[in-house]
Amino acid sequence: MSNTKLLIYSLLIIGVITGSVHAAANFFNLTDLFSESVDYWFYIVNDLSLIYIIIPFFFIEIIRYGVIKKLGKEIVLDSIANVITFGAFTIIEYSLGLLAITKVYYWIHYNLSLEHLPLNIVTIFGAILLADFAYYWDHRTMHRIGIGWATHTVHHSSEHFNMSVAYRFGPLDAIFPIIFSLPIVMLGFDPLLVLAAEIFVQVFQTLLHTEIIGKLPKPIENIFNTPSHHRVHHGSNRQYWDKNYAGILIIWDRMLGTFEPEVEKVRYGISEPLNSVNPVKVFLHGLSRFYRKLGNVSGFKNKILVFIKPPDWMPK
Repeated sequence: MSNTKLLIYSLLIIGVITGSVHAAANFFNLTDLFSESVDYWFYIVNDLSLIYIIIPFFFIEIIRYGVIKKLGKEIVLDSIANVITFGAFTIIEYSLGLLAITKVYYWIHYNLSLEHLPLNIVTIFGAILLADFAYYWDHRTMHRIGIGWATHTVHHSSEHFNMSVAYRFGPLDAIFPIIFSLPIVMLGFDPLLVLAAEIFVQVFQTLLHTEIIGKLPKPIENIFNTPSHHRVHHGSNRQYWDKNYAGILIIWDRMLGTFEPEVEKVRYGISEPLNSVNPVKVFLHGLSRFYRKLGNVSGFKNKILVFIKPPDWMPK
């Protein structure tokens, strides 16, 4: 699909969602919700899901590895490395998040946004839809530009696929979502609602990192992102590269030309294997490879292009 079509389709999607939410907020008598109540339910769904879904499910996966005789030292150390990278990422994310939410987001909200939207069921649903679409483009960008892949390659470098891999983050992974969520704030949505919606998309994504669940019924597979679709996204098989970027809805990939079904057995990992479970090496290998590539490229213009061109680009 050409860049022009991608831009037109994307603007239409954003326009339809935003226009519908603003129209509903202005023309229908919707009950406004208390922010404390909304925060509470997002807390239940987002934060507490780690306790009542993700950790229990990970233990089921560990049992499965044992049953199929794949539970070894490498998987255990790989999972530990995943958790450690998540800890390092969290420190960076909270530092940036505090600055973005308290300063940048609210300044934009009060100075550069459309009419502020109330907090009700329609605006919550609209914020989640837009956060999901923003996630698609955030995710796609991290795969298709050099500096994006330098950090996101950490997430893809594991040769295993389980719930712990969902927490395998790179050092700059907290920056890109801020860039793509700012436009949602500009469209009139409250910054804290935007943040909660983004976390909701991330939690949904976490649940897709499993081999236990096979393909689901076709109506679900056609609309929603599923473990099958996300296994494809993590595949190092050539036909699976740069496919299925979706967060919650796989329809974005279907509409924008990046969908690929799971047919061939998925081989996990990256084209240049990491071959290490050292948490420091796992967390920093993408940036170190990027730094070496910059050193091998001559000319200021070419060095700038390394940042924004696809990861495999090199000057002729």
